[in-house]
Amino acid sequence: MAERGQLPPPTKRLCCRPGYGSGCRPGQRVGSTGLSGGALCAGSGSSFSSSTAAAAAAAALGLLPLGKTQSPESLLDIAARKVAEKWPFQRVEERFERIPEPVQRRIVYWSFPRSEKEICMYSSFNPGAEDPAAAPGVATASTVPGGGADIAADENRLPFRRGIALLDGGCVDNVLQVGFHLSGTVTEPAMQSEPETVCNVAISFDRCKITSVTCSCGSKDIFYCAHVVALSLYRIRKPDWVKLHLPISETLFQMNRDQLQKFVQYLITVHHTEVLPTAQKLADEILSQNSEINQVHGAPDPTAGASIDDENCWHLDEEQVQEQVKLFLSQGGYHGSGKQLNLLFAKVREMLKMRDSNGARMLTLITEQFMADPRLSLWRQQGTSMTDKYRQLWDELGALWMCIVLNPHCKLEQKAGWLKQLKKWNNVDVCPWEDGNHGNELPNLTNALPQGANANQDSSNRPHRTVFTRAIEACDLHWEDSHLQHVISSDLYTNYCYHDDTENSLFDSQGWPLWHEHVPTACARVDALRSHGYPQEALRLAIAIVNTLRRQQQKQLEMFQAQKKELLHKGVTSITNLEGWVGHPLDPIGTLFSSLMEACRVNDEGFHGFSDFMGNMGQCKSLEYQHPPAHKFLEEGESYLTLAVEVALIGLGQQRLMPDGLYAQEKVCRNEEQLISKLQEIELDDTLVKIFREQAVFLLEAGPYSGLGEVIHRESVPMHTFAKYLFTSLLPHDAELAYKTALRAMRLLVLESTAPLGDMSRPHHIASVVPNRYPRWFTLSHIESQQCELASTMLTAAKGDVRRLETVLESIQKNIHSSSHIFKLAQDAFKIATLMDSLPDITLLKVSLELGLQVMRMTLSTLNWRRREMVRWLVTCATEIGVYALDSIMQNWFTLFTPTEATSIVATTVMSNSTIVRLHLDCHQQEKLASSARTLALQCAMKDPQNCALSALTLCEKDHIAFETAYQIVLDAATTGMSYSQLFTIARYMEHRGYPMRAYKLATLAMTHLNLSYNQDTHPAINDVLWACALSHSLGKNELAAIIPLVVKSVKCATVLSDILRRCTLTTPGMVGLHGRRNSGKLMSLDKAPLRQLLDATIGAYINTTHSRLTHISPRHYSEFIEFLSKARETFLMAHDGHIQFTQFIDNLKQIYKGKKKLMMLVRERFG
Repeated sequence: MAERGQLPPPTKRLCCRPGYGSGCRPGQRVGSTGLSGGALCAGSGSSFSSSTAAAAAAAALGLLPLGKTQSPESLLDIAARKVAEKWPFQRVEERFERIPEPVQRRIVYWSFPRSEKEICMYSSFNPGAEDPAAAPGVATASTVPGGGADIAADENRLPFRRGIALLDGGCVDNVLQVGFHLSGTVTEPAMQSEPETVCNVAISFDRCKITSVTCSCGSKDIFYCAHVVALSLYRIRKPDWVKLHLPISETLFQMNRDQLQKFVQYLITVHHTEVLPTAQKLADEILSQNSEINQVHGAPDPTAGASIDDENCWHLDEEQVQEQVKLFLSQGGYHGSGKQLNLLFAKVREMLKMRDSNGARMLTLITEQFMADPRLSLWRQQGTSMTDKYRQLWDELGALWMCIVLNPHCKLEQKAGWLKQLKKWNNVDVCPWEDGNHGNELPNLTNALPQGANANQDSSNRPHRTVFTRAIEACDLHWEDSHLQHVISSDLYTNYCYHDDTENSLFDSQGWPLWHEHVPTACARVDALRSHGYPQEALRLAIAIVNTLRRQQQKQLEMFQAQKKELLHKGVTSITNLEGWVGHPLDPIGTLFSSLMEACRVNDEGFHGFSDFMGNMGQCKSLEYQHPPAHKFLEEGESYLTLAVEVALIGLGQQRLMPDGLYAQEKVCRNEEQLISKLQEIELDDTLVKIFREQAVFLLEAGPYSGLGEVIHRESVPMHTFAKYLFTSLLPHDAELAYKTALRAMRLLVLESTAPLGDMSRPHHIASVVPNRYPRWFTLSHIESQQCELASTMLTAAKGDVRRLETVLESIQKNIHSSSHIFKLAQDAFKIATLMDSLPDITLLKVSLELGLQVMRMTLSTLNWRRREMVRWLVTCATEIGVYALDSIMQNWFTLFTPTEATSIVATTVMSNSTIVRLHLDCHQQEKLASSARTLALQCAMKDPQNCALSALTLCEKDHIAFETAYQIVLDAATTGMSYSQLFTIARYMEHRGYPMRAYKLATLAMTHLNLSYNQDTHPAINDVLWACALSHSLGKNELAAIIPLVVKSVKCATVLSDILRRCTLTTPGMVGLHGRRNSGKLMSLDKAPLRQLLDATIGAYINTTHSRLTHISPRHYSEFIEFLSKARETFLMAHDGHIQFTQFIDNLKQIYKGKKKLMMLVRERFG
């Protein structure tokens, strides 16, 4: 975190010596008030023997190898080290008139930081050392997108790693410590594109903290640069290699007047270009009696250490923190900005855990930038919600403030300052709301318990809670309760004589301490203790809370069993907890789980690395076991691991209300899945299986206190995801309980019209507040998919068990309301039943078919884009089962399929050769299926002849009676319900099958429905008309004579008529007539019927078309029009007086359209 540019020198305290000011006695500083409290004790001659005894004790405990001893530390070093940690050097100087130089040297020596941990913290994101059991919802470096491998690849580029490399490479030189100031040069090796550079580094420090850094490299970052890291680590690792001097004021004090003058003149000579103007200015001011500089005793010394009033904290570049956060926010989640912000939050938690005051300071800077984000006001104006990832960042911000204000050892003035700032942010109009529902004025139900004076006001009038509301409320909490103090400070706090068995008793029946508080609030205390580096205290409180929850769970079970008959008879329930613990903004269950799991880890430095909560400085032994031994307040055989699993199951199984708003509902799902994911990492042993059994039994029997109770509220959060995990965990150990739990969880009452409405007499009932909120279940599609996953898991497990498959099938049919999900289950069951490595499971296949039939019935009268796929799949499934299944779906087709589906897909597929081969059908079976198919075809043709007639004819063609029946259905429908295109299609089919007269009959019927106007010369029916006339012509003169009047009536297009006319005159009609009787072979005359009628109609069509075209003709169509008249002339000339008619026609045109001079000129040129 190097300083940039030319920064002003930091303010230094004033140092004076005898002769500097008349009012100063030796050793006293300007403004001193005399002696301050505290004294340094001189050592006794027993220090050596005490140290030797301590070394022997250490060896006995295994801390040192046997027979090895350590050189005892001198009393001077012990005292100097403690003074260097706690006292500003000014206080030391004020306390004693003269401080011997060896004492000053040792204090200065020990004042530099001794641990590399803080250097690392201030010079890198620390992906490898982040708390693996951090509170759920905290995005650590290992969980953010691009984490893991990406972070490992980038680790060597972190300033801390680069600093180590520079130090190991021998790049640090000219290291000098003058008082509380360290300087040196760090050489940056030459790179491919950059030459070697030498950076000048200066570091000020006080009480084992670096208070300011300066580097000439000019880098801009939140962290210390690699050069500062290299110099700092050099001083920590090689302290005896550093040349150490007392503060410069002490050195100057030892000089006489001539030495001082020589010193100053040499200093000016060496740096005259830089300091000469400043030196002259100072000389002028000193020589002036009235100058400001002469009104102050002493002179500043940048190497003299801190004054009493200086704040003792590590150097943090506030400006860079603000700039970086502002930059990340402006990128809107792109370029890894979300990951960087999550790492900044992790850095705040790291600082809090180190009990570094910069944690709160850094979070304040981050929050200010978040509040200044211009997108907040934009989203508010537009009424849109923020992105999900950005919303999670705000959640973490609120959670961190909760931890900070709950710091058990913060000062009252600190908390007051935080409260003032939080209220200021809270009152800003664009401050995000806790539930994410900007613009949603629905009642807020997230506040389960009364908080403050306004607790009893109507919820609809209650102001929205912002992300800071809980932190503001937490400012009223304290740690002064004596019972709480005893709980967190001692493993021996018991009361075996305590017999108060009331709801809020302080101890349970075993004398173990309990802690009754709003569960999320109590767990927030646990998170605060963990966050501030008190893991043992957090663990003790977590155990007390879990024991309290277990006791409450048992009492709830007893209470329900006493009222069970009455409640079940009424069939109603009430929400016992409006504020669910899973998905809660404070994530109480996740906090308890993480705290207990953290205690299971071996040699966790973060767990035992800090002093005791009550201030004891005794040594703490690190863990030397994989699983901690039984705690004082755990049952026999229990451990932190079993307790963590149990509290997770308690939270996941709680009956709780689905919260308002998309974000809050998504958070419920997300947190549940995160917690289950962590549980899945734990390998179950007999002890854990026992806990699973006990919790599953409780959940099934606990009534309204459980999400798996017999009767639940219709708006309870569904248990599908949790039940799937319970099912898979219990199945190998207790299949009956596993199925009972999963089947109970299958319900989704929010979609049931007859779901219980709730007990209106109960105080916690919410039906009166939110009468109908089904439309606000924004995550319903996700919930239904989880319900489907649970069902699929049970189907898979039940393969081969007829009774269980039937039970699961009944549950699916009763509880799942989405056709797409039932279809997925049907497909899943089919895949499981027909695995390649085993024989088909016929029972599971029947389940698959039954589900498929249900889908067919559900989607029969509704539009579904997958319907065709569903029908084809059902036929495939039925085929796999056998003939009786295929026969059954055909006989019951009207309840499953549309007529078109039944004929074109179902019956056609069943009658295909591939099906016959697949099932190895004998003749009897083939005939049975064919009979059913024909019956189906005729029924469909009767119901929907337009779409089913052709399929029916195809299916029935091998049975004369059925075929004749189908043909009659077509004839009956032809006059009313069928279009010409459908009739032409069937007619062509008839001709193809060798029924020309029937084809002719259908063609004539089709012609009666057709109407071609004069300008429809590209109509798709033209080919059908030409085919019909050709068919009639081939059948004979009589048939042609019968169809021509229909053609003349239906077709007004001249070009089509002339085409038909020519085709009829080219060959003799009926060359092969009926019964093989040959015609005479004589061509038909155009002067006689029926062609005369067709010729006249064609000429008339040309005349009418000509007049129509001339009405709106444009010059660009003139040439096309002349060609049209040429074709008309060819038709006119087919008549015996055609030439005269055409001439009269042209003359008539010239007269009528003489105004179109250019066109008429073209007509004359071509036709005279």
